[in-house]
Amino acid sequence: MRAMLFSQLFSKTTKAFPKDEEAVNAKYLLRGGFIRKMSAGVFTFLPLGFRVLQKVVNIVREEMNAIGAEELLMNALVAKEYWEKSKRWDVDVIYKLKTQAGEEFGLGWTHEEVITAIAQHFIQSYKDLPKAVYQIQTKFRSEPRAKNGLLRGREFMMKDLYSFHADKAGLDAYYATVIKAYEKIMKRIGLQYVIAEAAGGAFTNEYTHEFQVLASSGEDTVYYCEKCHYAQNKEIANPAMVAPDGKCPKCSGKIMSGNAIEVANVFRLGTRYADAFGVKFLDKDGASKPVIMGSYGIGPSRIVATVVEVSHDDRGIIWPKSIAPFDVHLVLLGDGAKERAAAKKLYADLMKRGVEVLFDDRAVSAGEKFADADLIGAPLRVLVSAKTVAAKKVEVKERASGKVKLISATKLLVMFK
Repeated sequence: MRAMLFSQLFSKTTKAFPKDEEAVNAKYLLRGGFIRKMSAGVFTFLPLGFRVLQKVVNIVREEMNAIGAEELLMNALVAKEYWEKSKRWDVDVIYKLKTQAGEEFGLGWTHEEVITAIAQHFIQSYKDLPKAVYQIQTKFRSEPRAKNGLLRGREFMMKDLYSFHADKAGLDAYYATVIKAYEKIMKRIGLQYVIAEAAGGAFTNEYTHEFQVLASSGEDTVYYCEKCHYAQNKEIANPAMVAPDGKCPKCSGKIMSGNAIEVANVFRLGTRYADAFGVKFLDKDGASKPVIMGSYGIGPSRIVATVVEVSHDDRGIIWPKSIAPFDVHLVLLGDGAKERAAAKKLYADLMKRGVEVLFDDRAVSAGEKFADADLIGAPLRVLVSAKTVAAKKVEVKERASGKVKLISATKLLVMFK
């Protein structure tokens, strides 16, 4: 649905912030009716929030398809045997379940095991390589300190991409391709980021790379060069970078530091999972070799939260156009026949042009309408009133800059050619 009447919205805004939330994203998304908290670390995306989430997902999907990855959907209920093969059954983040028949499962918090088990049925020769598949799916993580709204949840949406290669050179090339695709995603969404080297953790002994968005609320600390943008996570940072007056080891530029939110990551998995599951292929000489893998994650729900953390003011959210729930928040003031007719006509004309419109048709005060428009954060607020109708204009306010101008309805429509 491209347009909506405010009076018909499933959810409602509230005048006060939730008392039990400290994170900015939780405060504004809950107050704006984008999400609903069901328990610690568990949220429902309400229609407004789902519109935003789906726009993020669509951007991610488009860029993954553009680099030749195929989309699939894997099972979230993963049998114990798969976790045991990789020796990850005992990690503390898995939610474990047991059936009445005694079968044991873990809810998927990541899917290296599942995709590797599947790949062994389709990869036998070098002619079958390379391959890349991804999914966009709900993940589950037994998070002991669920907090910060959508930034640290027990249930969250993740895009996980897995690639399969005959050699490290092939992996490295695709690794670089995914990084470029992630950069396009960040730019389309409007997030400023640094790409930081980080430790491999449970995935690999090699350095990995994280897309980090600088934010005061971030739980990570990154050191980065203000000149060439080389960056490292504090956990593995070069002593030269963290020293007072640190210098960049790449260009000798000045090193800065700051809190940051990790929104994406890329890993070279090597042969760890191929070895565990016996996934091998025959090369051109007929020799049997293990498949080399890569893993690449990006969190759509975390991106939604991150955008709110870095793009808001004391009145509400400031959504970038690419993922805003609506392009235009149309506000009608007054109950006169002329202004109502003008607002309805503009609403219809915008919809004909494919513009996503939220039309505030409620019989409430101007102050309440303006406050809700700022809170919900569409890029443009368009006002129709007796005054604008008399002037044969509409008032257009940019949410980000606060600039206000009077233009004709025709000129407004031209903006959405």
